[in-house]
Order: sequence, then structure tokens, then C-alpha cells
Amino acid sequence: FSENADGKYISPFHDIPLFAGPREIPAKKSKTTGTEVLFNMVVEVPRWTNAKMEIATEEPLNPIKQDIKKGKLRYVANIFPHKGYIWNYGALPQTWEDPNHTDNVTGCCGDNDPIDVCEIGSKIRSSGEVVQVKVLGVLALVDEGETDWKIIAIGVDDPEAQKIHGKYFYLNARYIDDVKKHKPGYLEATVDWFRLYKVPDGKPENQVAFNGEFKDKDFAVEIIKSTHEYWKALLHKKAEGGTIKCTNVLVSGSPFCCSEEDAQSIVQSAPVAVNGDSVPPEVDSWYFFPK
Repeated sequence: FSENADGKYISPFHDIPLFAGPREIPAKKSKTTGTEVLFNMVVEVPRWTNAKMEIATEEPLNPIKQDIKKGKLRYVANIFPHKGYIWNYGALPQTWEDPNHTDNVTGCCGDNDPIDVCEIGSKIRSSGEVVQVKVLGVLALVDEGETDWKIIAIGVDDPEAQKIHGKYFYLNARYIDDVKKHKPGYLEATVDWFRLYKVPDGKPENQVAFNGEFKDKDFAVEIIKSTHEYWKALLHKKAEGGTIKCTNVLVSGSPFCCSEEDAQSIVQSAPVAVNGDSVPPEVDSWYFFPK
């Protein structure tokens, strides 16, 4: 379970603010200031690891746990030449890809999760860590008929963040071009990874929208804004969330808000964590696919 700086139990899905900088995204882009809107990212999976850790959206207070499928802990395969996840992978809190909403860009509905983030900095982060990031662009994945946006971002505390600043300081849309310049091959590897990572499990390749092209920062921020609005509707009972657990401690005005005592009771009544099974040897296998 997650705790805030005061040692109080919180939901990493609902109680961590989306915005790390200004509280709202300006309606119009400013061409006179270099102000950067920063977002909080919750790290689920550190780079180079294989365990599919994720925010448990269907459990109270949404702890970060390893996903289970067909009774087995889930691991992602190693797609040559990579080892596990090739970025620090996680989610933006207070966002939700509404499965009842059909995206007008991809024509598919949302995947019922907070929006995913690939943090491309040089540091290896820890699961559960909250990182302030600046958004660089976005990739659209169509995963088993659902829209699954992948935000590309970098931690503002990363030494390489200063290299990625756009052609002009106010022309933020150029960020994704700077990634291509300073990290050659990384974006192409990202497309390949998402296209192939489920194939070793016997599933077809994922489809990548826009012919595998990354959309720029401005496009990405609009997607984040819309998923934040869907989350607000979810937390205020204006949208149907199905099995999603909206229990929170800090969201003002939400009918799902609970007391600190209730949060403690949730944690105390949860099953005691046990040491999992040893990692299966096949997790270290390498899979080769034609380019």
C-alpha cells in the first residue's frame, strides 16, 4: 500500500495529484514564457525488470501489485535485444481511459486504466516512486481492440532532461524530435517493443496507430486533459466505473472519500503479503523476431 509524506495511507490512483506544477493546463499556449507544466508519474515497473507490476484498480486503495493471469504471476518477455521493460514504466494518477468512451482519433474505446507512461531518463526508478515528469509525446497502441495511450516523458531531475527542450524554448511540440536526436533508436525500439511484447504469450502483434508515429507534446497533453476529466467524472459518480475501486482519502467532494481510520482498516484487513514463487526460468529467455 502507498503512503504519503505524512505516513498516511493513500491511493496511488486517486490521491496523488496529476499536476506537479501549475494546477491547471493553460487554455492557450503561451509563446512568451518558458513555463513547463509538470505531471506526477507513479512508477510501477523499473527499467530492465520483467514482473508486470501495476496499480490494482479493482482493489480498495489500489495497491501496486504483480498482475496475475490464469493463476500465474505475469512477466513480460525479453524481446531481443532488450531485457524486460526498456523504460521506467508507470501511470499518471488521476487519469482514466474510459471504456465507455470511443476515441475519435483511434475509433476504439479506452482500456479502463490510468494512462500509461514510459519514462525515458537515465535513472532506474523504484516501484511506487513518484516522479515529476515533463511530457515529450505520445504513442497510440490499439491493444485487443482498446485504445491504449503510451505517454513518453522524462523525469525533470534527470540530467538528460535539459537536453530535450525543443527547437525553441516555447515550441514544446519539438520535444519528440529532440528525443530522436539525443537517444537515437529509442523511439523505434519502443514501437517494436509494444508491437511484439505479447507475441511470446501466443497473442497476435499489437497494432500501432498513425503508422507507428509519435504525436507531439501538445497532442499528448490534450489526451492527458481528457483522461483527467474522465477520472473526475468517475470519482464523482458521473461515469460508470464497473469494478473500478474509487476509495480515496484526499479527493475533495468525492462520495468515495474515506477517513484515515477507514484507510487503516482497509490496509489491516488486506491479506498478508507472502513471498511469491521463485521466478520461472523461462522469464530469462530471449525471443527473436524479424524486423
